[in-house]
Amino acid sequence: MPASTLDCAQRCIDVLSAAEDAPHSPLYTVMTMANTLESSRQAWVIRGQSRSRRVGHWPSWFARNTVEKPLLYLHSAQSSAQLSALADVTQQRGILCNDIENQPSPWPKGAQPSLPLWLATHPRCTPYDPASGEEARAIVLAGLHTLYVDGEPGFYYLALHDQQSAAVLSAQDREDALKGMYPIKRDHTGDVRLLGAGRALEDVLHAARLLKQDWDITAQVWSCPSYTRLAREAAAAERWNRLHPTAPKRSCHLRECLAANAAPVIAVTGYPQAIVDQLAGYVDARFVALGAGSVQAGAPSRYWIVVMALRALADEGRIDLQQVETAMARYPLK
Repeated sequence: MPASTLDCAQRCIDVLSAAEDAPHSPLYTVMTMANTLESSRQAWVIRGQSRSRRVGHWPSWFARNTVEKPLLYLHSAQSSAQLSALADVTQQRGILCNDIENQPSPWPKGAQPSLPLWLATHPRCTPYDPASGEEARAIVLAGLHTLYVDGEPGFYYLALHDQQSAAVLSAQDREDALKGMYPIKRDHTGDVRLLGAGRALEDVLHAARLLKQDWDITAQVWSCPSYTRLAREAAAAERWNRLHPTAPKRSCHLRECLAANAAPVIAVTGYPQAIVDQLAGYVDARFVALGAGSVQAGAPSRYWIVVMALRALADEGRIDLQQVETAMARYPLK
């Protein structure tokens, strides 16, 4: 990485770190960071619309410069074709932030089903779905450091929603969020473990309260900004262990987080279920994946999360199956 690029990146990190604000939504936070970077003149901040597949419709003037600067691209891509073209015009570099979730759409999270699958399978893409502005800030700062200070190849992707959040993360939370998941409350266990990403985390938190209030069942809640990063690291560790059968086994962040007990794990996303299905082979406990289309057309509601948690506990023999039937009659499952 050229020294001038590294210098620009470090100045971006410094100016953003000095401008930390109160917790907000991921969209508000990234927009504020974009304004700060634009004023610093140390990064390219592109505000584009990705509604057309024609690359010529998007600004590419930054590519004519001989020195690479950090790139923050704000866009609204709803299909994998649009996102693929956008990644190509940026030479698969930079931090791409998509606000399509905040616009009217018949698709879950505003994205056609092919888009999250493209993100999950693109080897140069590190995708995130932050639940809070604090998570989004940590991810953007990490992207600047990884891509432009360390000089790693590829690009970061953030799905941005505009739902207010009061979350405040510790230094450990921020570090773990970048790896893919962190607990909402540390040193807290539960009868069931609930995982949520992006806007779906709010329903997961509501489901945890309902489980305690209505069924006296405790839930440990985890925020998972990147199911894909968790799955990739777990797959890499498993492959290494397979190729080195006599060496000490490598672990992964997912298994380390969930190793405390054997309580059932319910993983929730607003994207199609396939995104959380990636974790199924690496969770050493009963695992239930819930996404758009799993039990209802959109993201699963807090009530369905409760029912699925109860069913997982019933399947383990920890509660009576009658409680599941009672819950299905009690809640508005639509």
